[in-house]
Amino acid sequence: MFLITGANGVVGRQVMNLLGGKAAVAAVTRGPGAARLPDGVRAVGGDLFHPHWIEAALDGVEALQISPRATGPGLGELLRLAVAQGVRRTVLLSATTVEHPAGEARFAAQFRHAEDLVRASGLDWTVLRLADFAANALAWAPQIRSGDVVRGAYGRAATSPVHETDIAEVAVRALRGTLAPGSIHTLTGPQSLDQAEKVRLIGAALGRDLSFQELPPERIRQAMLAQGLPEEVPDRLLGSLADYARRPGPTTATVADLLGRPARTFADWARENAPAFGA
Repeated sequence: MFLITGANGVVGRQVMNLLGGKAAVAAVTRGPGAARLPDGVRAVGGDLFHPHWIEAALDGVEALQISPRATGPGLGELLRLAVAQGVRRTVLLSATTVEHPAGEARFAAQFRHAEDLVRASGLDWTVLRLADFAANALAWAPQIRSGDVVRGAYGRAATSPVHETDIAEVAVRALRGTLAPGSIHTLTGPQSLDQAEKVRLIGAALGRDLSFQELPPERIRQAMLAQGLPEEVPDRLLGSLADYARRPGPTTATVADLLGRPARTFADWARENAPAFGA
């Protein structure tokens, strides 16, 4: 059996879709998300920040996928319980900022700490350091549905956005034990794109002429806070974008090397997700 944390995230959902019907899969959820799990996936309810309750749910689990944001400060205890219950492998979803710093150092430090805990756990482990998700562009959907201009900060910030299905396919291989234990893989998309180029590609998928309008970072910060977002969200976003405007994020061929096929492009992702933008 496989146990997935961060089940309601874009990667967790894709992993469950790929495993579903072919293996027993359980997903940790704090409650309401259980109704949205794929068919055949068993919901395990509870708060992983305090995971003492999960010991019974780990019985029979072969491999555990970890999202550090889902486990928070409970990760160390979760790993100890996993070892005690005979779990064999763990796959950690980390970030490229551990190796390629960008944004506030405290956020990369959280992922680095999670990697340290996993490496010291006694489990076979695989670390996936992930670039900017292509799915992060869904934050622009309300603007695109209502007009042809996307407004944001740092238009020249460039990353190589990675498709969530590519991440999930690699993660499933790691969960099944077909990747070498004790390995670290940096997963990115195949092409570096700035924000304006991403917006244009979404426009191409929609058959519309979209453009990006750059606004002062503080204006974007205040707008995000006015929406009720916690301060951590604009801190993460704007700090990273500021650095990526000066120095693009990494681009690797790791997805293609591991999967034996080209990585999906941002244009691919935009076409697949066009309905979310009003197509």
